Amino acid sequence: MATFKVIDIISRVEAILQDTGTRWPRLELQKWLNESYLSIVLLRPDANAKCATFTCAAGTKQELTASSGGFPSALRLLDITRNLKSGSLKKVVRVVDRAVLDDQRPSWHTETQTDNIQHYTYDPRIPKEFYVYPPATSTAELEVIYTDAPGAHALTESQLDPANNNATVILLDDIYLSPITDWILYRAYSKDAEYGANEARAVAAYQAFNNAIGVKTQADEAVTPTTGRAVA
Repeated sequence: MATFKVIDIISRVEAILQDTGTRWPRLELQKWLNESYLSIVLLRPDANAKCATFTCAAGTKQELTASSGGFPSALRLLDITRNLKSGSLKKVVRVVDRAVLDDQRPSWHTETQTDNIQHYTYDPRIPKEFYVYPPATSTAELEVIYTDAPGAHALTESQLDPANNNATVILLDDIYLSPITDWILYRAYSKDAEYGANEARAVAAYQAFNNAIGVKTQADEAVTPTTGRAVA
């Protein structure tokens, strides 16, 4: 849950920089705050995970970002849990290797469409697409867990002034407070990287960010749908 205010993050950064909008304008710090969300979600797709109802397209191929029934701001699929459509059997949906379907049911893409999906298959190289089996009707509904784009703040200079006590909170959970701060500091110190001390500070902040978040490969392995996936 996010409870930290944007102005609190900006004030925290300014205290470390020992600056109040002179060398590093608050609008600039806000820009790097927005950038930190994208960098975090890149490394930890579960940082902005959502669970919602997905309405299938007819057939096997499904697009997570479909304008009808999908989620336009989705970044990648994390999991599919169950059928949701009223009148369906409401059974669970399990991930399966595509090769298994290809080997055992070579014509599975052309089988009879149904509201009762049994399996899905997913290729992490195409994170916004997946296939379902049996082929879905255009009204089949699935409970889907996915990574959503975190969005961005567009507060004015006045709204970013702590004296005005703007109530806008950050867009990720509070547990990401430290890496958010480290990313903003990394960008701020990089602005003056021609000075040796600030170059070292930028490197240190970037390392602290990466240490807090972990490497992307490990994060992907923790959340990518695969058969026999271990709990992260």
